[in-house]
This record gives sequence, structure tokens and C-alpha cells, in this order.
Amino acid sequence: MFKILEELITVIRQRKTSNVEESYTKKLLRDKKLSLEKVKEEIAELIEAVEENKNQIHEAADVLYHLMVLLEANGIKIEDVMDELKKRQKLK
Repeated sequence: MFKILEELITVIRQRKTSNVEESYTKKLLRDKKLSLEKVKEEIAELIEAVEENKNQIHEAADVLYHLMVLLEANGIKIEDVMDELKKRQKLK
């Protein structure tokens, strides 16, 4: 199940150095402001979907994708986030 997230992270990292200029992911990686705005937009859409009990899975997937791109664009490694979550797990 989490293999898909690992594959997504790999693709996002590949897009950083890719020559594929028309890549949406590369566009987001280059434009941190746009990436941040998309995360805000997608979170708002997820909240609305949850409130209306419709399209939740689609919107949640959008949030995860855009969050992963935002993290990568800002040099925040998902591995470090996972390590932080693991530390918190031990505290409880």
C-alpha cells in the first residue's frame, strides 16, 4: 500500500532533474509560491469534500500529491518527517 507513496516520491525527485519542461510536477517544484497555493487550495477542497461527504478520496489524493511536491520543493525530505513521526510514537 505505501509502495505507491514511495513511487510518487521517486517520480517527484526525478522531475527535479528532468528535462521534461511541460511536467506539472516540475512546474510546481520550480515555483514554490504556486506549490504552496496549490496545497492551500487542495486542503480547502478536501475540507469541503469531507463536510459534504463526497469526493473525499480524490481530494485526499490531491492533498497528498501536492504536499509531497511542496515538501520536496523546499528541501524537506519525507524520510525526516517519518523519523519525526516515529519519535513522537515512542513518546506516547
